[in-house]
Amino acid sequence: MTGADTLDSRYSWTRLGVSLLIAMIGNVGMWVVIVVMPAVQAEFGLDRAEASYPYTLTMIGFALGNLLIGRAVDRFGITLSLSGAALTISAGFVLAAISPTILILSIVHLAVGLGTAASFGPLIADVSLWFLKRRGIAVAIAASGNYLSGAIWPVLLSGVLAEFGWRAVYLVLAVICTGAVVPLSLLLRRRVPLEATAHSDTISGLRARATGFSPRALAGLLGLAGIGCCVAMSMPQVHIVSFCVDLGYGPAVGAEMLSLMLLGGVVSRLISGLLADRLGGVRTLLIGSGLQGLALFLYLPFDGLVSLYVVSTIFGLSQGGIVPSYAVIVREYMPAKEAGARVGFVMMATIMGMALGGWMSGWIYDVTGSYHMAFWNGIAWNVLNIGIMLLILTRGRTATRALA
Repeated sequence: MTGADTLDSRYSWTRLGVSLLIAMIGNVGMWVVIVVMPAVQAEFGLDRAEASYPYTLTMIGFALGNLLIGRAVDRFGITLSLSGAALTISAGFVLAAISPTILILSIVHLAVGLGTAASFGPLIADVSLWFLKRRGIAVAIAASGNYLSGAIWPVLLSGVLAEFGWRAVYLVLAVICTGAVVPLSLLLRRRVPLEATAHSDTISGLRARATGFSPRALAGLLGLAGIGCCVAMSMPQVHIVSFCVDLGYGPAVGAEMLSLMLLGGVVSRLISGLLADRLGGVRTLLIGSGLQGLALFLYLPFDGLVSLYVVSTIFGLSQGGIVPSYAVIVREYMPAKEAGARVGFVMMATIMGMALGGWMSGWIYDVTGSYHMAFWNGIAWNVLNIGIMLLILTRGRTATRALA
């Protein structure tokens, strides 16, 4: 199978299924730190900002990994990249389990985040190469692995956490990641033929020129927008467990809300993928960003148990499709040979936004004594994201005429 017949083929969908399973397992490194945060805070006697350091370092490693491993995928393929990342994250989990201080735990999480990254941006970039007509939904499905991981693992790990403590959680995950991700990655050894991407590269070149931005400038704008959207996104995702503890509902309820939020995010990602195939990535991202801002605002007046479950569901349904839309936009405007690096860069920016927002929300909490201003901070950053995407949309309208 060569050329255009390779794209959107039965093999493409089979490969997507394997990629989704890998993403569900490999992304656990991003979520485990949220689940254990209250326990770590209690053991080491930390304030909320200090307890957020492991998460922040995880996201910094995750961000760097998306960029570095994305470049490795362009050169060496996804299989070698995933296998090396699985070994890295498992080693990080073992070291986390024996960390004697918050400083060492935080540093170790830099490696955990680095390894986890292979199952996000680089894997999404690889999936995008195998689709053209259905690229939006394919990217959305691959990206849903991250949220499915966040929906499943907090619930599964809560029992281990309650019975054996947070250190045992890390040891269990060290075994699972190596034992599952390495064998599955061997199923992705085939590389997409270069001639299969020639047509999509022609279209992306026309779109890019029509915006008037150079590829580097466009990537920079997308990166800045990604930081804005994910500073906003991080407030509920990172601090929902701690928020529920503060309100007296306990960490188990917070974990349930996080799972509910992320399951809603999966639905949102799938719907956004379908929309992206019809409306394009920029318009789809704008819809998601507008709804995210509305959902953040709803957290301000409601803090009852039932209302928080409802608002968390609304938030998940609103924002889930935003980050995958960036990957779709990159592939709409940039060539396949740069997919790993360009998608990796933009994903890195979104993750840096999550890291910045996770720390920033904890700092605002420590200064003000509540999360009220942290929600307003998220809303303000979300406005920045919307403004940049409107600029790209306005400048790129001539692309439609160029492609007509």
